[in-house]
Amino acid sequence: MIKMVALDLDNTLLNSNKEISQRNERVLKQLHQQGIKVVLCTGRPINAIWPYIEQLGLTDPEDYTITFNGGLVINNESREHLFELGMKKSDLLPLFSYVKSKKIPLNILDFERVYELNDYPGSIYRTVLKNIEFQALPMSDVPEITYSKAVMAITPEKLSPIIKELPAELKTHYHAVQSQPMIMEFLPKKLNKAVGLKALLDHFGDDFSNLMTFGDADNDLEMIKAAAQGIVMENGLPNVKAVATAITDTNDNDGVARYCERYFATLL
Repeated sequence: MIKMVALDLDNTLLNSNKEISQRNERVLKQLHQQGIKVVLCTGRPINAIWPYIEQLGLTDPEDYTITFNGGLVINNESREHLFELGMKKSDLLPLFSYVKSKKIPLNILDFERVYELNDYPGSIYRTVLKNIEFQALPMSDVPEITYSKAVMAITPEKLSPIIKELPAELKTHYHAVQSQPMIMEFLPKKLNKAVGLKALLDHFGDDFSNLMTFGDADNDLEMIKAAAQGIVMENGLPNVKAVATAITDTNDNDGVARYCERYFATLL
């Protein structure tokens, strides 16, 4: 029995205008009112997606969000952390060494803000991530705290060859995933959205047999595979579609609502 619906945002729940359509909003609100947990799963911090949380009415005491691609499970109302997994500064040193050798701009995030390393300019992260504090500093001044992830954010034309040439050491040391055409993320090795969802399911006494997920990209792969109902958008990547329970319509054609309307027909 499905008790939780977990949704990626970009290119999944959101259309190309970065909006939740009226149809998607209506269906998810109805499910939430019927007691189905509706959980947004994103690589972003909660402040950056708060307008979407408010739009869907996910502000009850038992509403949670999966942020930082599973690195932080946070209560929407109290902002208390249910689960947290990050990296130390020392864990980031191999990546620091690589970007220095290639002069690649890099941002690193704790669970509250973005540190924009200004050794090498060119990052476009400020243009794609809103409602969060940015602090510019050189790599040498990075504080000894816990970090959620590191991000390369540059134009797709520049990022694509970098991804192709990433050394095996970095792929081994991190869970490296391209979340958008202009964003490459470096996460703790064993971290993904399914890890955060497991912590949340455990909290409610449920398991993956009670989970439906929607996604489109590489950073959704594990949660699509793990869920009893792993649904991929028609606009999703081929390797993600390959592990799906079903394929739904595109993000611009209300694919989330269309699938939910059929699956939860007796509730809606």
